[in-house]
Amino acid sequence: MNGDKPYIPQVSPQKILKTAAWVIPIVVVLALLSTTFYMVSTDSKGVVQQFGKFVRITEPGLHLKLPFGIEKVRIPQVERIFKEEFGFSTLQAGIKSTYGKKKLDESLMLCGDLSVAEVEWIVQYKIREPDKYLFNVRNPKKVIRDVSESVMRMVVGDSSVDEVLTARRIEINIEAEQEMQHILDSYDTGIQVVTVKLQDVNPPEPVKPAFNEVNASQQDKEKLINKAKEEYNRVIPKARGQALQMVKQADGYAINRTNTAQGDASRFNQIWAEYDKNKDVTRRRLYLESLGKVLPKLEKKYIIDEDVKGLLPIMNITEK
Repeated sequence: MNGDKPYIPQVSPQKILKTAAWVIPIVVVLALLSTTFYMVSTDSKGVVQQFGKFVRITEPGLHLKLPFGIEKVRIPQVERIFKEEFGFSTLQAGIKSTYGKKKLDESLMLCGDLSVAEVEWIVQYKIREPDKYLFNVRNPKKVIRDVSESVMRMVVGDSSVDEVLTARRIEINIEAEQEMQHILDSYDTGIQVVTVKLQDVNPPEPVKPAFNEVNASQQDKEKLINKAKEEYNRVIPKARGQALQMVKQADGYAINRTNTAQGDASRFNQIWAEYDKNKDVTRRRLYLESLGKVLPKLEKKYIIDEDVKGLLPIMNITEK
């Protein structure tokens, strides 16, 4: 080796061509394989584009496509439930979650009774039609947030602050979910709203003490009303039951006396009809029936001929 210049090995052009002859096909085959096969996971679907135009949707599994960028695949997660938070943000979820600063520009809302409330809610959604989700909407997340905020302000604006805090929370969730789905369907977004749920609803900080006092008085009022209703439900039904029992007893007594009187009258009429047919026989039968009832109760019986006279001192009928 010359001390002034480093030694450079000489490679002949024939050797370079020979090496390229087997390296280039390997590279081409690897590129072909890497751009031809693609995998779709179980919670996703493949949306295939050919030169940028949508051509088909593929199910989970291993699939083929035209290589070298002729067909491209986007794989949205259609089974995953996505969530958007409004008025607050969760920094870290867990047993003890941490939250970011409140977003008052989203949460402050005017209620139907002109009161102001801080409304926090969440929206859960999924991708129902991946082709529409990818190509019909430029920014799906922003569309969902804008639609949700608009709908929630409309629904809350139709309710008083007390209804938003307590009575109509479930109805507000249902109305907001249905209205959101209607608007998203009209935009042809391919998004399905899974649930809309109010989280914390509070009055603004400056009026919170006064609002709490009002709530406390309303709770006392409800407590007294419930106590009065309890007493009413205990006494009134009992008194009604006793009154109904007395009425039923009186009705039963009246029916019994009426039936007894009608039976006695019917029996007398039947006896009279038979008596009228043959008075002598009926009179004798009644006489014999009466004797049949009276004679067994007598201790001693004396049968005397009606023509005999003066037997009373002999018989001593005063003997006990």
